[in-house]
Amino acid sequence: MISTQGHQNAEADAPASTEPEEDVQLDEAPETTAKKRRIGVLLSVALLAYLLDLGSKLLVVAQLEHKDPIRLIGDWVQLAVIRNPGAAFGMGQAMTIVFTLIAATVIVVIIRLSRRLYSLPWAVALGLLLGGAFGNLTDRIMRSPGLFRGEVVDFISVKHFAVFNLADSAIVCGGILVVLLSFLGTNPDGSVQRDK
Repeated sequence: MISTQGHQNAEADAPASTEPEEDVQLDEAPETTAKKRRIGVLLSVALLAYLLDLGSKLLVVAQLEHKDPIRLIGDWVQLAVIRNPGAAFGMGQAMTIVFTLIAATVIVVIIRLSRRLYSLPWAVALGLLLGGAFGNLTDRIMRSPGLFRGEVVDFISVKHFAVFNLADSAIVCGGILVVLLSFLGTNPDGSVQRDK
């Protein structure tokens, strides 16, 4: 009888020893799912920003290029198509290839950051940056005067400011969100830095 009880006790203990392993596997699944969701948000935001930028550029080039500006809010906001070989505000017009390389580098950095992405706000911010970078990079690659030297299509003209496009807007909004999240101490992996 003693040996039988010992055998039954061993069987009773066996399931208990496997439960912690199952718990570990169950704990890992939500983290993986959360990461996939955040990457999905990043890619969705990037795709939306990219398609809006691409569609708007195709539309304004077809309908507005070489025509008088369209006034939206008096002289303050107009639609006027220009081709920009440089960066924002028309700077660096002789450095188109450099800006192409910078945009490509930004895309690579964002893809690397996405590997440890668990924060929803960071996913949105990086998605905006990624979509905007791809939008302007598409112009640099596909538009005249040639490969990697293409001029970016800008068409939103604000008085006393610059002429820009939706990709620029996405980049600026994403950049502001990144600065805000960094100021608040939030990291892409979801952790929060606290001052000691």
